[in-house]
Amino acid sequence: MSETVSPDQISQQLESIGQGHLARHAEALDAEARGAFYEQLAALDLGEISRLIESNTTSHTPETVPSDLRPADVISLGDGSREPAKHTGEALIRAGKAACFTVAGGQGSRLGYDGPKGCFPTSCATGKPLFRIFAEGILGTQRRHDVTIPWYIMTSPLNHDATVAFFEQHEHFGLDPAAVRFFPQGVMPSFDKDSGKLLLAQPGVLATNPDGHGGSFKALRVSGALDDMKQRGVEHLSYFQVDNPHARPVDPVFLGLHASSPDSSGQFSSKMVAKAVWNEKVGVFCVGDGKTQVIEYSDLPEDLAKQTDASGALAFNAGSVAIHAIGVGFIDKVTGDDAFALPFHRAIKKVPFVDPETGQRHEPSEPNAIKLERFVFDGIPIAERSIVVETDRLEEFAPVKNATGTDSIESSRALQTERSARWLEANGVPVPRRENGSVDAVIEISPLTAQDADELGEHDLPDAIDPGSTVTL
Repeated sequence: MSETVSPDQISQQLESIGQGHLARHAEALDAEARGAFYEQLAALDLGEISRLIESNTTSHTPETVPSDLRPADVISLGDGSREPAKHTGEALIRAGKAACFTVAGGQGSRLGYDGPKGCFPTSCATGKPLFRIFAEGILGTQRRHDVTIPWYIMTSPLNHDATVAFFEQHEHFGLDPAAVRFFPQGVMPSFDKDSGKLLLAQPGVLATNPDGHGGSFKALRVSGALDDMKQRGVEHLSYFQVDNPHARPVDPVFLGLHASSPDSSGQFSSKMVAKAVWNEKVGVFCVGDGKTQVIEYSDLPEDLAKQTDASGALAFNAGSVAIHAIGVGFIDKVTGDDAFALPFHRAIKKVPFVDPETGQRHEPSEPNAIKLERFVFDGIPIAERSIVVETDRLEEFAPVKNATGTDSIESSRALQTERSARWLEANGVPVPRRENGSVDAVIEISPLTAQDADELGEHDLPDAIDPGSTVTL
């Protein structure tokens, strides 16, 4: 419990903000449970919570998209622009100015897996877990540039201990344990959508929800990770989410553009891929109110989503793959000055709760509660100058979200093989293909071997791939 705020003071504040039901509930708990409940309450900024509840219930104004919305400007990399950016990025890596940041708070439940999603066996031939795939990418980059690259991993309260134990069990996959840092993301209390009353998950325990990937900035500061970066001399973070095995942990070309492009302030840069279809469930990079921003697929008006350009291609086609380069100084600014804090967004969801007076549990059949979360891409319009860099979908986007169908482990493994085949073919190795063009083999290339076709060309390669074979390189 807070040393500066007493239970009586908390109870008085609860009454003053219309949450007196929690104070009365606390009195009905035994001493141990009451102490734990007040400790949870003391950790909240109740004044800020009250303001957020009011702005998202009685005085809520629905979010709208800017009226002047247009497609974002995108940097498409030609052969002439890649090499200078790559040299800049590699220099930053060698100087120890780059680190990796993975958002890994999710569970593998949608994949039928009981555990952190990052532990899910994902690679197409050997079943390496996502965490190992990324660790090998980091280790390969470290060996190439003779440097230690810190890795910051944001977990959730639900999977933190299991994630740490997994890394310990596997000896951090060959990485220096001192350079791998874990911390859980924050949570926000859920509240009734009509009354604004905070809900209880069980007697003496508030109902809470993760505060979104945008909460990662605050978590970096609160956990001490931001201070750790400063002490290490890290200036830029390579941000990616745990469910995309094709995300390159540190891309020197992208890092170099982020740090040195005249259109970039070095604060917040992003990668995009061309949308597969107009209604693909990815955010879209746009410009509105004079600022680059991401509009959620569910918020982009259908007429704009379907709009085409003179060539017949989708006009709003810059899909976000949640890969960013972010300046450490920018995160420091956003988390240290309320004027630049990321906004909260509301989602109306079904949240089970217990009655604070009777203790009876309710399982709502309809959405009954508001969850608040922040989105990391809301940092983009805050940046002075933000760039969006086009990348190849196959090279960098093979998400693992579902057990079957679109963005599934099945589709991801097929894409992993297809990318490996592309790299081999680029180096003159024949790859067998079926009549429909798909690869007639399973091919896995470890990030320790190569992270692009050029790096693969540095190795001794097979003369050909046999049909129906499983190949690991």
